[in-house]
Amino acid sequence: MHHSILLRLSIPAQKERPSHSRLWRHFLPGLALTCFAVSSQGNPIDGTLFTTYQISADHTKVSWVVCGSTKDSSGCYDSGTLGPFGNVGALLESAASTNVTTKTVAREIYVVDVAGGTFQTEVNLYVYTKTDIISPNEDKTVVALKDTIGLPLVGGSNVLASMAANNKFLFIGTNQTQYGVKVAKKGFSVTQTPGFDPPINVSAITADPYGYVTVTFGTFGSANSGFYLYGPDGTVQEDGGGAPFLLNTTQAVLPSN
Repeated sequence: MHHSILLRLSIPAQKERPSHSRLWRHFLPGLALTCFAVSSQGNPIDGTLFTTYQISADHTKVSWVVCGSTKDSSGCYDSGTLGPFGNVGALLESAASTNVTTKTVAREIYVVDVAGGTFQTEVNLYVYTKTDIISPNEDKTVVALKDTIGLPLVGGSNVLASMAANNKFLFIGTNQTQYGVKVAKKGFSVTQTPGFDPPINVSAITADPYGYVTVTFGTFGSANSGFYLYGPDGTVQEDGGGAPFLLNTTQAVLPSN
């Protein structure tokens, strides 16, 4: 049976969210949080924590804030900034890797910069490792740049990027490039994925919960469109005309036209 537990927020170890979220912090003392009492064996050790991200107005920096609750505290625990970049085109997190003994949770943050280099036309993938060190009273978060990978894609300050992933690969493209790239999560090797003849620019990349990924070219309702569907192992499973896409259980797909 599930039982509601009232978490009182007047705990000495409570943390505050950074000043850019004053409204949330002021509202918090009057808020009662409800959770469920379930077996700790089935719960992620960071299951009561969350990280929000925000992109700066000029798209050159990404700020992050970790909030939620630990065993003996609630509030916001850590914050930081990624960048600077030329122009943030896409962001994605990896699945978590948990060490129950050390009470740490690690995951990657992937940032696609579509306006890198002197002329702001290079496309680069930045890979950060985010590690949460969780104790009864706090969550100490460390974010470090792990690698930077140049991608053979056409970039620019007004270019739109697409990115999706499965357990083994990242699939990335831009709307000014007639092919995508597949980046291995282990080793970060880059492989160019096929396009069409005559060339069609990439318009979307989507994934489902089972590790299938579509790289879509062109627009809906146009004869000048096509797609490739990749399996969990990164190989092509299907291709053809049209502009199909995949759905998942957490994020809606919104057509641009």
